[in-house]
Amino acid sequence: MSATASRPARPETAGAGRFARPLLGAFLVAAAVDLAGLLAGLDTVHLVAKPLLMPLLAAYAAVRGGPPLLIAALLFGWGGDVFLLADNDLAFLLGMGSFAVGHVCYLTLFGRGQDRTRASLAAGIAYAVVLAVFLVLIWSDLPAELRVPVAGYSLLLTAMAWRAGVLGRYAAAGGALFLLSDALIATGIAEWPRLPAPDFWVMLTYIAAQLLLALGVLRAGRVNHT
Repeated sequence: MSATASRPARPETAGAGRFARPLLGAFLVAAAVDLAGLLAGLDTVHLVAKPLLMPLLAAYAAVRGGPPLLIAALLFGWGGDVFLLADNDLAFLLGMGSFAVGHVCYLTLFGRGQDRTRASLAAGIAYAVVLAVFLVLIWSDLPAELRVPVAGYSLLLTAMAWRAGVLGRYAAAGGALFLLSDALIATGIAEWPRLPAPDFWVMLTYIAAQLLLALGVLRAGRVNHT
């Protein structure tokens, strides 16, 4: 781990900072429209609103002076969102790969700075136990060709969720919700019983996760920049 001292996040510039509130508002409106469309069964609304979410959140983070790794993580999330709009195994694997790169960005970000060298061992053990139990339970119900990719991705996601805790409660909650959102997707692939309107719950937890992760990074105030 780098021993380079962390430095304060870039402040909002006078010109760009004025766009922060409108961009956050636009993100929240797009999220509400997407979730309402899912509840109403309006697929076209979801197809239009979902791809807007992460670019708006990334733009908000950028004008707030967010680090490049945060912007990259959100944009790789956008790539995953777009790929997963297609309902086939190749698109699923590409989407999972894009999200995985985003998680690597988050992990790199969470690992920087002298004040971020430790994360809760108890939380790490709890996450490891949850991951192991979940994979054991779902393994036989997953398509054979997806088992190894899902397991590898789940390990990376779990590590990200655990490490998010170093930035405080917002980021920790975001990491946990991201894990929950993807667990809901996995149970759907395994054809387990699901909640009513399952896509709504997947998107609700995912949107909240990305927003909380972004806010956690922005609120931390001490990050390195690439």
